[in-house]
Amino acid sequence: MGIITSSFPDVALSDQTITQRVFAGIDPEMTILIDGPTERSYTGAQFMGAVKSLAGGLDARGMGAGKCVALMLPNIPEYCIAFHGVAWAGGTVTTINPTYTAHEVNHQLRDASADTLVTIEMFLDTAREAIKGTGVTQIVVIGDAPEGTVAFSDLMGAPMAEQAPVDAAEHVVALPYSSGTTGLPKGVMLTHQNLVVNTDQTLVPSDLTNGERTVVFLPFFHIYGLQVMMNIYLAAGGALVTMPRFDLEQYLDLISEHKTPRLWIVPPVALALAMHPLIDKYDLSFTDQIFCAAAPLGADVGDALAGRLDARVNQGYGMTELSPVSHISPNGVGKSGASGVTIPSTECRIVNIDTMEDAADGEDGELWIRGPQVMKGYLNNPTATAETIVDGGWLRTGDIAHFDDEGYVYITDRLKELIKYNGFQVAPAELEAELLTHPDIVDAAVIGKPDDAVGELPMAFVVAAPGKAAPDLAAVQTYLGDRLAHYKQVRVLEVIDEVPKSPSGKILRRFLKDRL
Repeated sequence: MGIITSSFPDVALSDQTITQRVFAGIDPEMTILIDGPTERSYTGAQFMGAVKSLAGGLDARGMGAGKCVALMLPNIPEYCIAFHGVAWAGGTVTTINPTYTAHEVNHQLRDASADTLVTIEMFLDTAREAIKGTGVTQIVVIGDAPEGTVAFSDLMGAPMAEQAPVDAAEHVVALPYSSGTTGLPKGVMLTHQNLVVNTDQTLVPSDLTNGERTVVFLPFFHIYGLQVMMNIYLAAGGALVTMPRFDLEQYLDLISEHKTPRLWIVPPVALALAMHPLIDKYDLSFTDQIFCAAAPLGADVGDALAGRLDARVNQGYGMTELSPVSHISPNGVGKSGASGVTIPSTECRIVNIDTMEDAADGEDGELWIRGPQVMKGYLNNPTATAETIVDGGWLRTGDIAHFDDEGYVYITDRLKELIKYNGFQVAPAELEAELLTHPDIVDAAVIGKPDDAVGELPMAFVVAAPGKAAPDLAAVQTYLGDRLAHYKQVRVLEVIDEVPKSPSGKILRRFLKDRL
Protein backbone atom coordinates (compact mmCIF):
# COMPACT_ATOMS: atom_id res chain seq x y z
CA MET A 1 0.00 0.00 0.00
CA GLY A 2 2.91 2.35 0.66
CA ILE A 3 2.77 5.75 2.34
CA ILE A 4 -0.65 7.37 2.69
CA THR A 5 -0.59 11.16 2.60
CA SER A 6 -3.12 13.84 3.43
CA SER A 7 -5.34 15.31 0.74
CA PHE A 8 -4.92 18.72 2.40
CA PRO A 9 -1.99 21.09 1.78
CA ASP A 10 0.79 21.04 4.36
CA VAL A 11 0.79 23.63 7.12
CA ALA A 12 3.85 25.72 7.88
CA LEU A 13 5.89 25.17 11.03
CA SER A 14 5.85 28.10 13.39
CA ASP A 15 8.16 29.41 16.10
CA GLN A 16 5.16 30.61 18.11
CA THR A 17 4.54 29.21 21.57
CA ILE A 18 1.21 27.53 22.23
CA THR A 19 0.10 30.49 24.33
CA GLN A 20 0.94 32.95 21.56
CA ARG A 21 -1.07 30.78 19.15
CA VAL A 22 -4.06 30.69 21.50
CA PHE A 23 -3.89 34.43 22.15
CA ALA A 24 -3.93 35.05 18.37
CA GLY A 25 -7.42 33.54 18.08
CA ILE A 26 -9.03 35.22 21.08
CA ASP A 27 -11.51 38.08 20.90
CA PRO A 28 -10.68 40.29 23.92
CA GLU A 29 -14.30 41.42 24.29
CA MET A 30 -15.91 37.97 24.11
CA THR A 31 -16.62 35.80 27.13
CA ILE A 32 -14.42 32.76 26.47
CA LEU A 33 -14.38 30.84 29.78
CA ILE A 34 -17.46 30.06 31.89
CA ASP A 35 -17.61 27.82 34.95
CA GLY A 36 -20.77 25.81 34.30
CA PRO A 37 -21.99 25.28 37.89
CA THR A 38 -21.28 28.83 39.18
CA GLU A 39 -21.28 30.89 35.94
CA ARG A 40 -18.02 32.61 36.90
CA SER A 41 -16.55 33.87 33.65
CA TYR A 42 -13.59 35.52 31.93
CA THR A 43 -13.53 37.61 28.81
CA GLY A 44 -10.64 37.17 26.41
CA ALA A 45 -8.97 40.27 27.80
CA GLN A 46 -9.38 39.08 31.40
CA PHE A 47 -7.98 35.67 30.52
CA MET A 48 -4.92 37.07 28.74
CA GLY A 49 -4.36 39.56 31.55
CA ALA A 50 -4.52 36.82 34.20
CA VAL A 51 -2.10 34.62 32.23
CA LYS A 52 0.44 37.45 31.97
CA SER A 53 0.04 38.38 35.64
CA LEU A 54 0.55 34.78 36.72
CA ALA A 55 3.63 34.50 34.50
CA GLY A 56 5.03 37.68 36.01
CA GLY A 57 4.42 36.44 39.53
CA LEU A 58 5.99 33.05 38.79
CA ASP A 59 9.03 34.70 37.25
CA ALA A 60 9.47 37.03 40.23
CA ARG A 61 9.43 34.02 42.59
CA GLY A 62 11.89 32.02 40.50
CA MET A 63 9.13 29.59 39.51
CA GLY A 64 9.09 30.30 35.78
CA ALA A 65 11.67 29.34 33.16
CA GLY A 66 13.09 25.86 33.60
CA LYS A 67 10.61 24.86 36.31
CA CYS A 68 7.97 22.14 36.19
CA VAL A 69 4.55 22.87 37.68
CA ALA A 70 2.07 20.06 38.29
CA LEU A 71 -1.64 20.77 37.86
CA MET A 72 -3.97 18.47 39.81
CA LEU A 73 -7.26 20.19 39.15
CA PRO A 74 -10.79 19.59 37.89
CA ASN A 75 -12.10 21.45 34.85
CA ILE A 76 -12.39 25.07 35.98
CA PRO A 77 -11.51 28.28 34.12
CA GLU A 78 -8.42 28.74 36.30
CA TYR A 79 -6.95 25.55 34.85
CA CYS A 80 -6.53 27.37 31.55
CA ILE A 81 -4.97 30.36 33.30
CA ALA A 82 -2.56 28.15 35.25
CA PHE A 83 -1.45 26.17 32.20
CA HIS A 84 -0.83 29.20 30.02
CA GLY A 85 0.67 31.25 32.84
CA VAL A 86 3.36 28.61 33.33
CA ALA A 87 3.85 28.34 29.54
CA TRP A 88 4.13 32.14 29.13
CA ALA A 89 6.75 32.18 31.89
CA GLY A 90 8.84 29.56 30.07
CA GLY A 91 8.02 26.63 32.32
CA THR A 92 6.66 23.10 31.84
CA VAL A 93 3.28 21.77 32.97
CA THR A 94 2.71 18.16 33.97
CA THR A 95 -1.00 17.35 34.12
CA ILE A 96 -2.20 15.01 36.87
CA ASN A 97 -5.52 13.19 37.16
CA PRO A 98 -7.08 14.59 40.38
CA THR A 99 -8.67 11.20 41.13
CA TYR A 100 -5.23 9.62 41.39
CA THR A 101 -4.15 8.24 44.73
CA ALA A 102 -1.22 9.80 46.59
CA HIS A 103 0.87 6.80 45.51
CA GLU A 104 0.24 7.52 41.82
CA VAL A 105 0.69 11.29 42.17
CA ASN A 106 3.98 10.77 44.00
CA HIS A 107 5.35 8.71 41.09
CA GLN A 108 4.47 11.39 38.55
CA LEU A 109 5.83 14.25 40.66
CA ARG A 110 9.15 12.45 41.09
CA ASP A 111 9.46 11.37 37.48
CA ALA A 112 8.57 14.82 36.14
CA SER A 113 10.86 16.58 38.67
CA ALA A 114 8.01 18.91 39.58
CA ASP A 115 8.77 21.91 41.76
CA THR A 116 5.22 23.09 42.52
CA LEU A 117 1.81 21.41 42.78
CA VAL A 118 -1.36 23.39 42.04
CA THR A 119 -4.65 21.96 43.29
CA ILE A 120 -7.91 22.79 45.11
CA GLU A 121 -8.79 22.22 48.75
CA MET A 122 -10.81 19.08 47.91
CA PHE A 123 -7.61 17.27 46.91
CA LEU A 124 -5.33 18.78 49.54
CA ASP A 125 -4.98 15.65 51.69
CA THR A 126 -3.85 13.66 48.65
CA ALA A 127 -1.48 16.46 47.64
CA ARG A 128 0.17 16.68 51.06
CA GLU A 129 0.76 12.95 51.16
CA ALA A 130 1.90 12.81 47.54
CA ILE A 131 4.67 15.41 47.77
CA LYS A 132 6.59 13.46 50.39
CA GLY A 133 10.00 12.50 49.02
CA THR A 134 9.58 14.64 45.88
CA GLY A 135 11.11 17.93 44.78
CA VAL A 136 7.85 19.82 45.33
CA THR A 137 8.50 22.67 47.73
CA GLN A 138 5.05 24.24 47.82
CA ILE A 139 1.40 23.46 47.26
CA VAL A 140 -0.66 26.18 45.59
CA VAL A 141 -4.41 26.17 46.19
CA ILE A 142 -7.01 27.79 43.95
CA GLY A 143 -9.57 29.33 46.29
CA ASP A 144 -9.12 29.58 50.05
CA ALA A 145 -5.60 28.45 50.92
CA PRO A 146 -5.27 26.61 54.25
CA GLU A 147 -2.22 27.10 56.45
CA GLY A 148 0.97 25.74 54.92
CA THR A 149 -0.18 26.36 51.33
CA VAL A 150 0.03 29.30 48.92
CA ALA A 151 -3.05 30.97 47.49
CA PHE A 152 -3.17 30.95 43.69
CA SER A 153 -4.23 34.60 43.78
CA ASP A 154 -1.06 35.47 45.71
CA LEU A 155 1.07 34.25 42.79
CA MET A 156 -0.23 37.05 40.59
CA GLY A 157 2.37 39.74 39.94
CA ALA A 158 3.33 42.50 37.56
CA PRO A 159 2.27 41.30 34.10
CA MET A 160 4.92 39.71 31.92
CA ALA A 161 4.23 41.59 28.70
CA GLU A 162 5.98 39.19 26.33
CA GLN A 163 6.47 35.44 26.13
CA ALA A 164 9.56 34.24 27.99
CA PRO A 165 12.13 33.23 25.35
CA VAL A 166 12.02 29.51 24.51
CA ASP A 167 13.07 27.29 21.61
CA ALA A 168 9.61 26.34 20.35
CA ALA A 169 10.89 23.23 18.58
CA GLU A 170 12.72 21.87 21.63
CA HIS A 171 11.14 23.29 24.78
CA VAL A 172 8.78 20.81 26.45
CA VAL A 173 5.73 22.77 27.54
CA ALA A 174 3.34 19.91 28.31
CA LEU A 175 4.15 16.67 30.07
CA PRO A 176 1.02 14.50 30.24
CA TYR A 177 1.48 10.87 31.24
CA SER A 178 0.48 7.98 29.01
CA SER A 179 1.11 4.25 29.07
CA GLY A 180 1.95 4.35 25.36
CA THR A 181 1.52 0.97 23.76
CA THR A 182 2.55 -1.03 26.83
CA GLY A 183 3.92 -0.66 30.32
CA LEU A 184 3.66 1.89 33.11
CA PRO A 185 2.67 5.54 32.60
CA LYS A 186 5.43 7.60 30.99
CA GLY A 187 5.88 11.33 30.59
CA VAL A 188 5.09 12.35 27.00
CA MET A 189 7.30 15.29 26.05
CA LEU A 190 5.28 17.70 23.92
CA THR A 191 6.95 20.85 22.68
CA HIS A 192 5.41 24.20 21.85
CA GLN A 193 5.89 23.36 18.18
CA ASN A 194 4.10 20.02 18.62
CA LEU A 195 1.04 21.73 20.07
CA VAL A 196 1.04 24.72 17.71
CA VAL A 197 1.39 22.68 14.53
CA ASN A 198 -1.28 20.23 15.68
CA THR A 199 -3.59 23.16 16.32
CA ASP A 200 -3.02 24.40 12.78
CA GLN A 201 -3.25 20.89 11.29
CA THR A 202 -6.57 20.22 13.01
CA LEU A 203 -8.19 23.53 12.15
CA VAL A 204 -7.68 23.05 8.38
CA PRO A 205 -10.23 20.22 7.94
CA SER A 206 -12.48 21.25 10.82
CA ASP A 207 -15.45 23.58 10.58
CA LEU A 208 -15.13 25.36 13.92
CA THR A 209 -16.62 28.84 13.78
CA ASN A 210 -15.58 31.99 15.57
CA GLY A 211 -17.64 32.53 18.71
CA GLU A 212 -18.76 28.90 18.92
CA ARG A 213 -19.43 27.76 22.48
CA THR A 214 -19.27 24.21 23.83
CA VAL A 215 -19.56 22.40 27.17
CA VAL A 216 -16.37 20.68 28.34
CA PHE A 217 -16.46 17.72 30.70
CA LEU A 218 -13.50 16.05 28.98
CA PRO A 219 -10.77 16.50 31.59
CA PHE A 220 -8.07 19.06 30.90
CA PHE A 221 -5.48 16.69 32.41
CA HIS A 222 -6.11 14.38 29.45
CA ILE A 223 -4.65 15.36 26.07
CA TYR A 224 -8.12 15.36 24.47
CA GLY A 225 -9.35 18.01 26.89
CA LEU A 226 -6.05 19.88 27.15
CA GLN A 227 -5.33 20.30 23.47
CA VAL A 228 -8.50 19.74 21.45
CA MET A 229 -10.79 21.60 23.82
CA MET A 230 -8.66 24.11 25.69
CA ASN A 231 -6.06 25.06 23.09
CA ILE A 232 -7.57 24.34 19.69
CA TYR A 233 -11.04 25.62 20.58
CA LEU A 234 -9.72 28.86 22.05
CA ALA A 235 -7.30 29.32 19.15
CA ALA A 236 -10.28 29.01 16.79
CA GLY A 237 -12.03 31.86 18.59
CA GLY A 238 -14.36 29.62 20.56
CA ALA A 239 -15.62 29.64 24.14
CA LEU A 240 -15.67 26.91 26.80
CA VAL A 241 -18.22 26.11 29.49
CA THR A 242 -16.38 23.94 32.01
CA MET A 243 -17.72 21.06 34.09
CA PRO A 244 -15.59 19.83 37.03
CA ARG A 245 -17.05 16.32 36.69
CA PHE A 246 -19.45 14.59 34.34
CA ASP A 247 -23.08 14.41 35.32
CA LEU A 248 -25.54 13.61 32.54
CA GLU A 249 -28.36 15.83 33.78
CA GLN A 250 -26.06 18.80 34.42
CA TYR A 251 -24.46 18.26 31.02
CA LEU A 252 -27.85 18.36 29.32
CA ASP A 253 -28.85 21.44 31.33
CA LEU A 254 -25.70 23.29 30.25
CA ILE A 255 -26.02 22.22 26.62
CA SER A 256 -29.58 23.53 26.62
CA GLU A 257 -28.69 26.77 28.38
CA HIS A 258 -25.80 27.60 26.07
CA LYS A 259 -27.34 26.18 22.85
CA THR A 260 -24.12 24.42 21.89
CA PRO A 261 -24.02 23.42 18.20
CA ARG A 262 -21.37 20.75 18.72
CA LEU A 263 -20.76 18.14 21.43
CA TRP A 264 -17.37 16.61 22.23
CA ILE A 265 -17.77 13.24 23.90
CA VAL A 266 -16.37 9.74 24.49
CA PRO A 267 -18.09 6.39 23.71
CA PRO A 268 -19.76 5.83 27.13
CA VAL A 269 -21.41 9.26 26.86
CA ALA A 270 -22.42 8.47 23.28
CA LEU A 271 -24.18 5.37 24.59
CA ALA A 272 -25.99 7.40 27.25
CA LEU A 273 -27.09 10.04 24.75
CA ALA A 274 -28.33 7.32 22.41
CA MET A 275 -30.22 5.28 25.01
CA HIS A 276 -30.96 7.17 28.24
CA PRO A 277 -34.64 8.16 28.77
CA LEU A 278 -33.54 11.49 30.31
CA ILE A 279 -32.67 12.74 26.82
CA ASP A 280 -36.36 12.90 25.90
CA LYS A 281 -36.87 15.77 28.37
CA TYR A 282 -34.60 18.11 26.42
CA ASP A 283 -34.82 19.97 23.14
CA LEU A 284 -31.41 19.45 21.53
CA SER A 285 -32.43 20.51 18.04
CA PHE A 286 -29.70 23.19 18.01
CA THR A 287 -26.97 20.53 18.20
CA ASP A 288 -25.84 19.74 14.68
CA GLN A 289 -22.68 17.73 15.22
CA ILE A 290 -21.30 15.26 17.75
CA PHE A 291 -17.61 14.41 17.79
CA CYS A 292 -16.46 11.25 19.57
CA ALA A 293 -12.88 10.18 20.30
CA ALA A 294 -10.56 8.62 22.95
CA ALA A 295 -11.75 5.12 21.97
CA PRO A 296 -13.44 3.60 18.90
CA LEU A 297 -17.18 4.18 18.67
CA GLY A 298 -19.17 1.25 17.34
CA ALA A 299 -21.07 2.00 14.14
CA ASP A 300 -24.32 0.79 15.72
CA VAL A 301 -24.07 3.20 18.66
CA GLY A 302 -23.00 6.04 16.39
CA ASP A 303 -25.90 5.46 14.04
CA ALA A 304 -28.36 5.22 16.94
CA LEU A 305 -27.06 8.49 18.39
CA ALA A 306 -27.26 10.25 15.03
CA GLY A 307 -30.86 9.12 14.63
CA ARG A 308 -31.97 10.08 18.12
CA LEU A 309 -30.48 13.59 18.09
CA ASP A 310 -30.83 14.14 14.35
CA ALA A 311 -27.19 15.21 14.23
CA ARG A 312 -24.00 14.27 12.43
CA VAL A 313 -21.88 11.88 14.49
CA ASN A 314 -18.19 11.84 13.62
CA GLN A 315 -15.03 10.30 14.96
CA GLY A 316 -11.41 11.29 15.04
CA TYR A 317 -8.23 9.49 15.92
CA GLY A 318 -5.17 10.44 17.88
CA MET A 319 -3.07 9.69 20.92
CA THR A 320 -1.12 11.62 23.51
CA GLU A 321 2.10 10.92 21.62
CA LEU A 322 0.61 12.70 18.57
CA SER A 323 -0.28 15.96 20.37
CA PRO A 324 -2.92 14.33 19.87
CA VAL A 325 -4.70 14.53 16.47
CA SER A 326 -3.81 12.62 13.30
CA HIS A 327 -7.24 11.96 11.76
CA ILE A 328 -10.50 13.88 11.68
CA SER A 329 -13.81 13.76 9.82
CA PRO A 330 -13.39 16.70 7.41
CA ASN A 331 -15.83 19.57 7.85
CA GLY A 332 -18.07 17.35 9.92
CA VAL A 333 -18.52 14.79 7.16
CA GLY A 334 -17.77 11.32 8.43
CA LYS A 335 -18.49 7.70 7.65
CA SER A 336 -20.14 5.21 9.93
CA GLY A 337 -17.43 3.39 11.91
CA ALA A 338 -14.56 5.41 10.42
CA SER A 339 -12.16 7.62 12.38
CA GLY A 340 -11.74 10.31 9.74
CA VAL A 341 -9.09 11.17 7.17
CA THR A 342 -5.44 12.10 7.54
CA ILE A 343 -4.86 15.72 8.59
CA PRO A 344 -2.33 18.01 6.86
CA SER A 345 1.45 17.43 7.08
CA THR A 346 0.85 13.83 8.20
CA GLU A 347 1.87 10.53 6.62
CA CYS A 348 0.61 7.05 7.44
CA ARG A 349 1.53 3.45 6.78
CA ILE A 350 -0.34 0.21 7.42
CA VAL A 351 2.30 -2.36 8.36
CA ASN A 352 1.89 -6.13 8.40
CA ILE A 353 2.85 -7.10 11.96
CA ASP A 354 4.35 -10.42 10.87
CA THR A 355 6.50 -9.25 7.96
CA MET A 356 6.95 -5.60 9.05
CA GLU A 357 6.33 -4.68 5.41
CA ASP A 358 3.57 -2.43 4.10
CA ALA A 359 0.24 -4.23 3.97
CA ALA A 360 -1.76 -4.65 0.77
CA ASP A 361 -4.55 -2.21 -0.09
CA GLY A 362 -7.51 -2.64 2.26
CA GLU A 363 -5.62 -5.11 4.47
CA ASP A 364 -5.43 -4.67 8.23
CA GLY A 365 -2.10 -3.90 9.85
CA GLU A 366 -0.51 -1.68 12.47
CA LEU A 367 -1.04 2.04 11.89
CA TRP A 368 2.25 4.00 11.77
CA ILE A 369 2.22 7.80 11.67
CA ARG A 370 4.82 10.43 10.85
CA GLY A 371 4.50 14.19 11.14
CA PRO A 372 5.56 17.29 13.08
CA GLN A 373 3.01 16.52 15.80
CA VAL A 374 4.91 13.37 16.90
CA MET A 375 6.17 13.79 20.46
CA LYS A 376 9.77 14.59 21.30
CA GLY A 377 9.93 11.31 23.21
CA TYR A 378 9.24 9.76 26.60
CA LEU A 379 10.82 11.50 29.58
CA ASN A 380 13.64 9.53 31.21
CA ASN A 381 12.89 6.52 29.01
CA PRO A 382 15.00 6.29 25.85
CA THR A 383 14.25 2.58 25.50
CA ALA A 384 10.50 3.11 25.30
CA THR A 385 11.05 6.06 22.97
CA ALA A 386 13.14 3.93 20.61
CA GLU A 387 10.51 1.18 20.63
CA THR A 388 7.75 3.66 19.76
CA ILE A 389 9.45 6.03 17.30
CA VAL A 390 11.30 3.81 14.83
CA ASP A 391 13.60 4.40 11.86
CA GLY A 392 12.45 7.25 9.66
CA GLY A 393 10.55 9.00 12.47
CA TRP A 394 7.53 6.69 12.27
CA LEU A 395 5.45 6.43 15.42
CA ARG A 396 4.02 2.97 16.01
CA THR A 397 0.50 3.49 17.33
CA GLY A 398 -0.14 -0.09 18.43
CA ASP A 399 -3.57 0.07 16.78
CA ILE A 400 -4.69 -2.22 13.97
CA ALA A 401 -6.37 -0.38 11.10
CA HIS A 402 -7.04 -0.12 7.39
CA PHE A 403 -7.91 2.65 4.94
CA ASP A 404 -10.73 2.65 2.42
CA ASP A 405 -10.43 4.01 -1.12
CA GLU A 406 -11.56 7.48 0.01
CA GLY A 407 -8.81 7.81 2.61
CA TYR A 408 -10.91 7.12 5.71
CA VAL A 409 -9.21 5.07 8.41
CA TYR A 410 -10.96 2.32 10.37
CA ILE A 411 -9.52 1.19 13.72
CA THR A 412 -10.35 -2.49 14.04
CA ASP A 413 -8.26 -3.85 16.91
CA ARG A 414 -5.41 -3.10 19.25
CA LEU A 415 -1.98 -4.60 19.01
CA LYS A 416 -1.04 -2.98 22.27
CA GLU A 417 -2.03 -4.41 25.63
CA LEU A 418 -3.69 -1.31 27.03
CA ILE A 419 -7.23 -1.58 28.33
CA LYS A 420 -9.61 1.25 27.44
CA TYR A 421 -12.08 1.77 30.31
CA ASN A 422 -14.49 4.68 29.82
CA GLY A 423 -11.98 6.28 27.46
CA PHE A 424 -9.11 6.07 29.98
CA GLN A 425 -5.99 3.97 29.54
CA VAL A 426 -5.39 1.16 32.02
CA ALA A 427 -1.99 -0.48 31.76
CA PRO A 428 -2.15 -4.19 32.67
CA ALA A 429 1.47 -4.06 33.86
CA GLU A 430 0.63 -1.35 36.40
CA LEU A 431 -2.33 -3.29 37.79
CA GLU A 432 -0.32 -6.50 37.89
CA ALA A 433 2.48 -4.82 39.82
CA GLU A 434 0.04 -3.60 42.45
CA LEU A 435 -1.73 -6.98 42.70
CA LEU A 436 1.60 -8.67 43.36
CA THR A 437 2.09 -6.55 46.48
CA HIS A 438 -0.94 -8.26 48.05
CA PRO A 439 0.32 -10.81 50.60
CA ASP A 440 -2.12 -13.49 49.45
CA ILE A 441 -1.30 -13.24 45.72
CA VAL A 442 1.80 -14.86 44.23
CA ASP A 443 1.13 -14.14 40.56
CA ALA A 444 -1.31 -12.11 38.52
CA ALA A 445 -2.26 -11.18 34.97
CA VAL A 446 -4.71 -8.56 33.73
CA ILE A 447 -6.64 -8.26 30.48
CA GLY A 448 -9.56 -6.23 29.20
CA LYS A 449 -12.94 -7.94 29.13
CA PRO A 450 -15.19 -6.47 26.39
CA ASP A 451 -18.14 -4.50 27.74
CA ASP A 452 -20.77 -2.61 25.76
CA ALA A 453 -21.12 0.21 28.28
CA VAL A 454 -17.50 1.11 29.08
CA GLY A 455 -15.46 -0.53 26.34
CA GLU A 456 -13.41 -2.93 28.44
CA LEU A 457 -13.47 -4.03 32.07
CA PRO A 458 -10.09 -4.61 33.78
CA MET A 459 -10.14 -8.33 34.59
CA ALA A 460 -7.55 -9.93 36.85
CA PHE A 461 -6.45 -13.55 36.97
CA VAL A 462 -4.70 -14.25 40.27
CA VAL A 463 -2.79 -17.16 41.75
CA ALA A 464 -3.00 -17.66 45.52
CA ALA A 465 0.21 -17.54 47.53
CA PRO A 466 1.30 -20.91 48.98
CA GLY A 467 -0.77 -21.77 52.00
CA LYS A 468 -3.11 -18.82 51.48
CA ALA A 469 -6.61 -18.43 50.12
CA ALA A 470 -6.85 -16.06 47.20
CA PRO A 471 -8.74 -12.84 48.04
CA ASP A 472 -12.15 -12.32 46.49
CA LEU A 473 -13.07 -9.39 44.25
CA ALA A 474 -14.29 -7.19 47.12
CA ALA A 475 -11.07 -7.72 49.05
CA VAL A 476 -8.94 -6.92 46.00
CA GLN A 477 -10.93 -3.79 45.29
CA THR A 478 -10.54 -2.62 48.87
CA TYR A 479 -6.80 -3.25 48.74
CA LEU A 480 -6.35 -1.38 45.47
CA GLY A 481 -8.66 1.47 46.46
CA ASP A 482 -5.89 3.44 48.19
CA ARG A 483 -3.26 2.64 45.58
CA LEU A 484 -4.84 3.29 42.18
CA ALA A 485 -7.36 5.64 40.59
CA HIS A 486 -10.93 4.37 40.44
CA TYR A 487 -10.87 3.72 36.69
CA LYS A 488 -7.90 1.36 37.10
CA GLN A 489 -9.84 -0.76 39.59
CA VAL A 490 -10.25 -4.50 38.93
CA ARG A 491 -13.86 -5.11 37.89
CA VAL A 492 -13.75 -8.88 37.30
CA LEU A 493 -11.63 -11.47 39.14
CA GLU A 494 -10.86 -15.10 38.47
CA VAL A 495 -8.60 -17.35 40.53
CA ILE A 496 -6.41 -19.69 38.47
CA ASP A 497 -3.71 -22.23 39.27
CA GLU A 498 -1.04 -20.72 37.03
CA VAL A 499 -0.59 -17.66 34.80
CA PRO A 500 0.29 -18.83 31.27
CA LYS A 501 3.73 -17.55 30.25
CA SER A 502 6.25 -17.98 27.46
CA PRO A 503 9.69 -19.54 28.14
CA SER A 504 11.04 -16.01 28.57
CA GLY A 505 8.45 -15.27 31.25
CA LYS A 506 6.13 -13.06 29.18
CA ILE A 507 2.45 -13.36 30.08
CA LEU A 508 0.51 -15.04 27.26
CA ARG A 509 -2.59 -12.88 27.42
CA ARG A 510 -4.14 -14.46 24.35
CA PHE A 511 -4.68 -17.69 26.35
CA LEU A 512 -6.44 -15.73 29.06
CA LYS A 513 -8.61 -14.00 26.46
CA ASP A 514 -9.50 -17.41 25.05
CA ARG A 515 -11.03 -18.26 28.45
CA LEU A 516 -13.61 -15.51 27.88
